[in-house]
Amino acid sequence: MERRIFAVGDIHGCRDKLDQLLLKIDWRPENHEELVFLGDYIDRGPDSYGVVEKVLELKSRWRERVVALKGNHEQMFTNFIFGRTELQLASNGVAWTMRSYSNNSPFPSSHIKFYEDLVLFHETERHIFVHAGMRPGLTLDDQSEDDFLWIRDEFIDSAYDFGKTVVFGHTPFKAPYVKTGRVGLDTGAVFGGPLTCLEVVEGRFIHV
Repeated sequence: MERRIFAVGDIHGCRDKLDQLLLKIDWRPENHEELVFLGDYIDRGPDSYGVVEKVLELKSRWRERVVALKGNHEQMFTNFIFGRTELQLASNGVAWTMRSYSNNSPFPSSHIKFYEDLVLFHETERHIFVHAGMRPGLTLDDQSEDDFLWIRDEFIDSAYDFGKTVVFGHTPFKAPYVKTGRVGLDTGAVFGGPLTCLEVVEGRFIHV
């Protein structure tokens, strides 16, 4: 029997919804079940610091059973805090993240390492997990970081078969987006929508 995998859409600083979701899902890491976060832990919501703390707590306990993908907001934020680029704080919601960190210990080393260790994709026998999507016509190894983190319509509207179902976030929908070879899990938690988790093998959605 295929082991169960749970994938969580974009959280964007909504620590309260994340806590509720984790209580609601039946994730059993002791049975080697995986929990995959699709990125965008931070920005726009009130508790980016708390979200990162929670994911770090899970990873420290369950190690490889917790997979943390990189989102475009983590890319923008790290480029900004490491001085690689300037950033429009208001337009991207990063001001919320800066405020969240200012109310706690600013940029603890564990958080810096968390951002540095985020991965661009996670592949299983039947699924590929990414933040934004993949560029049609290219293999997994040929995708660029920007495509993994930023692509939208070229991926969503394409009928290209990647050979596995691609589970993604990044583009918000009112309800999970489902079509052949694609499942989108960003349901706008920070905009008043639910935070969504997919129990991958059974194809069951869980919302809070």
